[in-house]
Amino acid sequence: MQNTKIEKRRFLPRYAIVLYAIAALALVVYIVAVISSAFANWFQYYIGGAVRFLSAHLTAWLPISLAELLVLASPLMIICVAVYAWHRHCESWGDMLRYLLSVISVVSLLFSLFVFSFGTGHHTDPLDQRLGLHAEEVSVEELRATALLLAAKVNAAATEVTFGEDGFSEMPYDLDTLNGHLIAAYDSVCAQYEFISSLSVGVKPVLASKAMSYTHITGVYTYFTGEANVNTYFPDYTVPFTAAHEMAHQRGIARENEANFVAFLATDASNDPYVRYAGYLNLYEYVANALWSADRDAYTEVLETLSPEVIGELRAYAKFFEQFKDSVAADISDAVNDTYLKVHGNAAGSASYGLVVDLAIAYYKQ
Repeated sequence: MQNTKIEKRRFLPRYAIVLYAIAALALVVYIVAVISSAFANWFQYYIGGAVRFLSAHLTAWLPISLAELLVLASPLMIICVAVYAWHRHCESWGDMLRYLLSVISVVSLLFSLFVFSFGTGHHTDPLDQRLGLHAEEVSVEELRATALLLAAKVNAAATEVTFGEDGFSEMPYDLDTLNGHLIAAYDSVCAQYEFISSLSVGVKPVLASKAMSYTHITGVYTYFTGEANVNTYFPDYTVPFTAAHEMAHQRGIARENEANFVAFLATDASNDPYVRYAGYLNLYEYVANALWSADRDAYTEVLETLSPEVIGELRAYAKFFEQFKDSVAADISDAVNDTYLKVHGNAAGSASYGLVVDLAIAYYKQ
C-alpha cells in the first residue's frame, strides 16, 4: 500500500526517469566525442560496434525491413497515443504534462540509440588519415587522369557483364546472393582496415521502393533497428554500390563521403565481376561529374573512351530518372538530409557526398 502511494506521488513513472537518465548519459558521451576524436574513435569501434552488432542480428531474421514497417505504421501509432491520452490522461493539465513527458522519454530512446550505436562516428578522425591517404585540392589534370583510369576499369569490367535491350546491365542474381558477395568483400576490407567493424549481415529491400524513388533516396541505414535498406526500384547497376554504402554505415562509417569511398573499397575487393563493374561505374560518375564542372572538354574526351555498352547504360539511366527528376518529395528529402549532415559536423551538407572524389584521387595517386 505504501509503495502504491509513493508511486502516485511520483510525477514521472520509473521507466521515464530511467530513459531520461540514459538520454542524459548519451548527451555527455556525444559532447565528449565532439571534443575528442580519439574518444570518438574508441567509442564508435568498441561500444558502437557492439550495439550495431546486437541490433543488426536481432532484426536480421526478418526478411523485410522492420524500420520500414515502423515508419509506415507511425501515423497510426501517433493517433493511438493521442486517443489514449484523450481518454485516460486528460483529467487535468498536470496529468496531460505527465503523459506527454512519459511519451517523450520513450522517443528519447531514438537519440540514445543514435549516440550509442552510430552518432559518434561523425566525429572520428577523417577517413583519409585512417587510410593513410592525403586528400588535398585536386587539379583538373588529376581529375582527368583519375576519370580516364576509372573509365578503363569500367570498360574492362563491362566485358563480363550482360546488357539488355533497354540498355541496362543485368545483375545475374538476387539480393540474397548480392549480400553474400558483399559480406565476403567486406570481410577482406575489414581485415585490412581494423577500424571498420566486421559484420555478417547484409541489406534488405524496401517494399515501397518506387514511392521512395520520388525522394531520390536509393538506400538508408536505420540505426535504431540496425538495418541497411536498399531501394530495389532503381536500375541494377546502382544496387551493389548503394548496398555497399549502407553496409558501410552498418559497419560504423558515419560520414556520407566516407561511406561512399568504403563502398568503393568493398566493391573493388569483390571477386564478383558485376559487383566490381557497379563499383567502378558509380565511382566514375562521381569523378566525371566533378570533371564536367571543371572542364567540359576534358569530360567529353573521357566520356568518348567509354565502351558503347557503358554509354548506353548511362543514357538509359538518364531516361529512367526523368520520371523522378522534378519532385517536391525530393526537395524536402534533400533539405532534411542537408540539415542532418550539417548538424552532425558535415559543413558541406549534402555536397559532402561529392567529397568522395578527393579520396578517389588520393587513393589512385598513392
